[in-house]
Amino acid sequence: MNRTTTSVAALAATALAGTVWAHSGATGKVKDRMEAMKEMGKAMKSVAPMMRGEANYDPDTVRQAAQAIARNAGDALTAHFPEGSIHGPSEALPAIWQDWDRFEALAMQLEVTAQGLEGAADNGLGGMGTGSGGMGAMMGQTGGGMMTGNTGMMMGNSGGPVVGMSAEHIAQMPADGAFAMTAQVCSACHSDFRAEDD
Repeated sequence: MNRTTTSVAALAATALAGTVWAHSGATGKVKDRMEAMKEMGKAMKSVAPMMRGEANYDPDTVRQAAQAIARNAGDALTAHFPEGSIHGPSEALPAIWQDWDRFEALAMQLEVTAQGLEGAADNGLGGMGTGSGGMGAMMGQTGGGMMTGNTGMMMGNSGGPVVGMSAEHIAQMPADGAFAMTAQVCSACHSDFRAEDD
């Protein structure tokens, strides 16, 4: 896996895992979404070492992690954010409601990439950026981001969203590529819509 992918994966796993710290006093929707984020963070953290080549690859673990992310993404994720629900220990920024369309798009993209990751679990690792058959064969470096030759999907280093790829298409990739896309969406959402930890 190349350095960029490792960095994105580590950042997403760390950011999601950061939601695990104690949120005493959370109630209602805020507590519910913290639990959902905790489950997604645990899922990302469980597979990140495999994607970095630091643990043996287990497709069943990847599949289960992807299912946990997908079930907490999309409409399930946006339902946890009724307007103005930033009371208590919430890390949600007002930007969520100021740019709801982007937030909702990222939630939906997270569901698609997680479903793609689930489908890609049996594909194993492709060593992103290395040799034929891996992501290097499918993607080229352009302007600080990665663009697929056939789909126009762009994953910018600025945390831009994944566009134009279905879960079925992502499921054809090596699992580390699908994981990197999922991590990219997580990072983009956290960058724009989550308060930094103190």
